[in-house]
Amino acid sequence: MHLDSTQSFTRHVSFELVLGESPVWDDDRQILWFVDILAPALYQLDPASGQLATHPMPAAVGSVGLAQGGRLIVALRSGVHLYDPASRSLEFLVHPEPNVSINRLNDGKVGPDGCFWVGSMHDSVPRLPTASLYRITPDGRCTRMLGGVNVSNGLAWSPDGTTMYHADSRGSVSAYDFDPANGQMSRMRVLVTPSEEEGLADGAAVDVDGFYWSAGVTAGCINKISPAGGILASMPVPTDAPTMPCFGGRDLRTLFITSLSTARNGKPDLGTLISCRTDVPGAPIGKFG
Repeated sequence: MHLDSTQSFTRHVSFELVLGESPVWDDDRQILWFVDILAPALYQLDPASGQLATHPMPAAVGSVGLAQGGRLIVALRSGVHLYDPASRSLEFLVHPEPNVSINRLNDGKVGPDGCFWVGSMHDSVPRLPTASLYRITPDGRCTRMLGGVNVSNGLAWSPDGTTMYHADSRGSVSAYDFDPANGQMSRMRVLVTPSEEEGLADGAAVDVDGFYWSAGVTAGCINKISPAGGILASMPVPTDAPTMPCFGGRDLRTLFITSLSTARNGKPDLGTLISCRTDVPGAPIGKFG
């Protein structure tokens, strides 16, 4: 079974994203937020007009999420901050790993519990299991939820908020029972351990039917994974190293995909932001707080 391999894609940026990541659809503003981790910069795109604005960041920015009051929550190498795009001001909230200099913050999402979940990664090669996953409450309390991770990635939740997904990009995609009332995780099970040929699991999104769409960063594809386990379908994309999909647009049927710059087999491929239309809408996402 395959997703539509004849899909038509739109390219949204005319410049290189060295390490494009974390697309997030802002339904209130009808815009897309995404980052270039190494620029470092946060970008806002109005798909209707094509207008693009740049918000420079003071340190590597791993991920972004929506927050109350029109603000955003951003995971910088210097910690987690609230960001006001109107005043372009940052407010420090907490640093989950102030004494682990080899790590940086990576994939982050706002969960159905209203908290910001963010993972770290070992920022050197070879990757070592020095990273963790954290839950950050609106009052800045930080709890370590998982440890022994190489590259924390792939955070997403089922449409009803009772299943949480998480990936270690050097390992497996796992699912957990999730309690939206208190953020507790239980009953971990491995859904898939993709090979490099299938596409190591990077960032992800969930559709309204509960399927998990994972960026196959080593295989130039988006993998559709069943909540019961296994890759159901694979959609080739016109970029060698997709990093994360995100459902957006007024009907949540536009799939935005970031990518990173790579030169596999001696062929340079610049990181970018692309999109295509899908038959199924994405599941709505939460706001911090």
